[in-house]
Amino acid sequence: MSYDNTAKYLAELYPAEFAKWLLTTTLQEVTVLKTELSIEPIRADSVTFLQTANRILHIEFQTLATSNPPIPLRILDYYVRLKRQYRKPITQVVIFLQETDDEIAFTTEYTDEMTTHRYQVVRLWEQDSALFLNNPALLPLAPLARTDSPAALLSQVAQSIAKISDKSERQNIAGCTEIFAGLRFEKDLIRQFLREDIMQESVIYQDILQKGEFKFFYRQLTRRFGEIDISIIEQVRELSTEQLEALGEAFLDFSSVEDLMNWLDQQVVGS
Repeated sequence: MSYDNTAKYLAELYPAEFAKWLLTTTLQEVTVLKTELSIEPIRADSVTFLQTANRILHIEFQTLATSNPPIPLRILDYYVRLKRQYRKPITQVVIFLQETDDEIAFTTEYTDEMTTHRYQVVRLWEQDSALFLNNPALLPLAPLARTDSPAALLSQVAQSIAKISDKSERQNIAGCTEIFAGLRFEKDLIRQFLREDIMQESVIYQDILQKGEFKFFYRQLTRRFGEIDISIIEQVRELSTEQLEALGEAFLDFSSVEDLMNWLDQQVVGS
């Protein structure tokens, strides 16, 4: 499962709640900053930029402590690019999702011969679970918080999810919670507390499922026909999970890329 991307999804769905948590201040307006940083765009799916009236909040979610380039250097790189482009104060927070004793998870600065750059680190396993249990936006992170009884904590999380009145939000929060809980709990225990049917109806669950279907079909496609024009790949990428499943079955009868193109054209006509 894509734990980092799920965290990014939550932060961009509830930007004000994440900003309030990490900046510990009351904010009038918080927006998700979609940015293409100058020089060479940095590609990292787990990164979120939030913008307030006078500050940029850069959040980076990490499941593993290892990365290339190393996390401290990458944080400095982001800071320089953000500062150059937006000329605003910048708060940078690295959130470690899974417990580790790696020193990188306890490092809060980049240090070189003539340079020192500081940033904040949040280790979820040290955080009070009460902070997350009382806020639907942060609730999916609760299974990773500090506790003496992980099973009891998961039970509390399930009870909090059940109290969310809006069905769609409840499904999405349940789906995200199931994904994060997988970092700490056995699947059977998760299933005891979180209903599978609700989780599978969530937006993030379907998104991950769809990406998995696409990756599998893409491998089969290139194995049979070699390199495929990027425009065709993009059409396939935009298919729903149900359409990808149907394409997987139809693909067995394809003898050329033209058959795939004809099938895609039929989907456009049918819609």
